[in-house]
Amino acid sequence: MRSTIVLSLVLLGWVVGCAGRQEPETPDYEAIYDVPLDEMWPSVREYFTNANLPFREDKGSRVLETEWKQEFGGSKIAGFWHRYLVMGKRETPTKSKLWIVRVTKTVNKTLAPAGRELDWGINRSLFTGGPGTGGPEDRVSIEDDEDRFSMPRGENGFYVDSAQGTRDLHMEWRVFRGIAPHLAKKEAPVTAAQKVARAPDAKQAPQEFTECGQDIIGLKPRAKTGGVMLLGELHGTQEVPRFIAQAVCQLVMSGTPVSVGLELPVENEERVTTFVKSVGTEEDWLRLMEAPFWRSPYPDGRGSEAVANMLEQLRQLRARGLDVEAFVYDHPKLSGQQRENALTQTVLGHVKAGPGRFHLVVSGNIHPRTAQGLPWDKKYQPMGRLLKAQLKDVLSLDMAYNSGSAWICAADQQGRKLDCGVKETKGKDNGDRFFVHIWDSPNKEGYHGVFYVGPVSASEPAIDKGLGRPSDAAPEPTGSMQGL
Repeated sequence: MRSTIVLSLVLLGWVVGCAGRQEPETPDYEAIYDVPLDEMWPSVREYFTNANLPFREDKGSRVLETEWKQEFGGSKIAGFWHRYLVMGKRETPTKSKLWIVRVTKTVNKTLAPAGRELDWGINRSLFTGGPGTGGPEDRVSIEDDEDRFSMPRGENGFYVDSAQGTRDLHMEWRVFRGIAPHLAKKEAPVTAAQKVARAPDAKQAPQEFTECGQDIIGLKPRAKTGGVMLLGELHGTQEVPRFIAQAVCQLVMSGTPVSVGLELPVENEERVTTFVKSVGTEEDWLRLMEAPFWRSPYPDGRGSEAVANMLEQLRQLRARGLDVEAFVYDHPKLSGQQRENALTQTVLGHVKAGPGRFHLVVSGNIHPRTAQGLPWDKKYQPMGRLLKAQLKDVLSLDMAYNSGSAWICAADQQGRKLDCGVKETKGKDNGDRFFVHIWDSPNKEGYHGVFYVGPVSASEPAIDKGLGRPSDAAPEPTGSMQGL
């Protein structure tokens, strides 16, 4: 089959925005099918069936909508769901295309538009009195009450304050590549399978379709086996752990084995690695969470609820047969240059032990720097600089974010002790999409670029959320698609 690609300038501006072009495997063009819509549509239906994405179809209109599917599978605490609205369109009488809109929702108001909670009009419940002041003639009518009580419940009860919908060009191309061979050769099967990174000890092949969230722009071209990507973060946000989990999911689903390095005490190595390879029972959770680290008197954000959620999401991916590993490398008993040297040796050991893997290493934003010196010590050698001197492929990224909040430990006004809690953060708005952006040359701190996570929100210590047991975590919403 001869496939034709049509450039859509409007789509390019919408999907990519100021973050730059998408990676090569997801072109910023629409995929055009060289067959009429009626011939293409049965293969679209077959693709979503093979991908285990149950759907409802509006007969005769060439529109289908999948059921909600939870990110990373049946996690008890992941909290994000997705569904797809798929629309077939006629390009010409002999050509066709798909528009796929991804709708994301969560169990809280993380995705609610700013100002959504404000009431800009008259609040009828606050007033009594005459006309125009919320009196009897202004109150909600019986018909209004009937409409209100008949509003969707169950899985849609939290949908209004927690949803986002965006066109998903990555999914459009994913479907195109799955059904184009079938349209070219009628005997070729429709397939939703991908070349994934399969764990060596996986007992069965990974499931064909794993929901990894909206594609992170610019990530995949930078992820090479044997390479190291250092992420300098602001501790205590919900967004950085989710960025890491989505990045890992997207990379292993595209065939790259990934090891995640966490700035947690090395004493926790066995607990973390064992948990990621476990089946996730309550006993597995308790063994992970009973470490003293989670109960630090000064919780600085590294032991947050979001970090615990991320470990669960990595475990979910591993349980699906995907090649995901995790390690820890902090040496909190050391300080200054001795600590940087120890961090470097621990990370270096893991990288050299896994030359066929991509290493995603996250820490506070001093350790990843590749430039020498700090304001108080001009001879200081950060971990990033030491690693770059010994490895060929080291990429250091600083965190970029929009304003919001984070769980931060900072010295009190007297400078006598640390004050830990939710603090306001100031950032710059570069949209809502996660992305990786590389500069032409490193900045003065030695960062090669940034990873952007959108607006940030604080994540409290995991132990305060009862995450020692899955049953104590936030319950799944009524009507969630457990088991899909």
